[in-house]
Amino acid sequence: MKQFMDTVKCLIIGGGPAGYTAAIYAARAALNPVLIEGPQPGGQLTTTTVIENFPGFPNGVDANVLMADMREQAVRLGTGIIGGSVTAVDFGTRPFKLTLSDGTSLAADSVIIATGASAKYLGLPSEEKFKGAGVSACATCDGFFYRRKDVAVVGGGDTACEEALYLSSLCNKVYMIVRRDVLRASEAMQKKVKDTHNIEILWNCNTSEVLGDAFGVTGVRLQRKDGGIFDIKADGFFLAIGHHPNSEVFSPWVKTDENGYILTDAPGTQTSVEGVFAAGDVQDPRYRQAVNAAAAGCRAALDAEKYLKR
Repeated sequence: MKQFMDTVKCLIIGGGPAGYTAAIYAARAALNPVLIEGPQPGGQLTTTTVIENFPGFPNGVDANVLMADMREQAVRLGTGIIGGSVTAVDFGTRPFKLTLSDGTSLAADSVIIATGASAKYLGLPSEEKFKGAGVSACATCDGFFYRRKDVAVVGGGDTACEEALYLSSLCNKVYMIVRRDVLRASEAMQKKVKDTHNIEILWNCNTSEVLGDAFGVTGVRLQRKDGGIFDIKADGFFLAIGHHPNSEVFSPWVKTDENGYILTDAPGTQTSVEGVFAAGDVQDPRYRQAVNAAAAGCRAALDAEKYLKR
């Protein structure tokens, strides 16, 4: 096992908007931060294309360019970047102990967890093929690109209904693909969906394949419970079957809710372990927006700075 030479003053885990922003603020506060990028540098944003709702970019910005710029800014200010993932932690000792996927052992005086959350997908090869080309897990992020077009939303819970309602204000037609004969959403949310004229619920249906061509998604192949197979036309395919916070390695040490989201002392970012902070989608089951994650990263760095000064 390789040993990192010095104890890191501020260790940031995760290379998305929350992690990079935390690194920028921590570097400017002379905390000499080290950031572990994780398996997907740039975070979930790298699965989409152009972002049109991030402030400061009137013509939108390529998601990968935005993440690369955040990373470059963090590095320019003095952040050390390490590849790989955290595979084990010990928050019961001071300094904290962490182990990376390559066997490197780290010690840190403070830790900011910004590992994000992963959208749940159906696991279809065609779904993977068209990610970022019509397949999306965020209507708020990508719905704008489907104005006056037909789209499909998979799911029957509150999140799926919220996504469908949001898309209905932009799109010509919204199909909700529901595998049962009922919605799991609240009664109020169900009523809103059923009262919206351009939302059509396809009951007892499972997605067999996402259809498309060189330009992206063109439709969806569905199978009813009775075995019948049919296709619908759709330019966008939105997953709304939930997210999974990337908190497993930390959950034995910090408190989480029943779904695995790390609990913090909102509006602060302190977890149940003093000196360990969390920011972004790993502790945010509600908003899941890049700008909100970046703001949380800022707060986490400021909280870490105050903790270290004490």
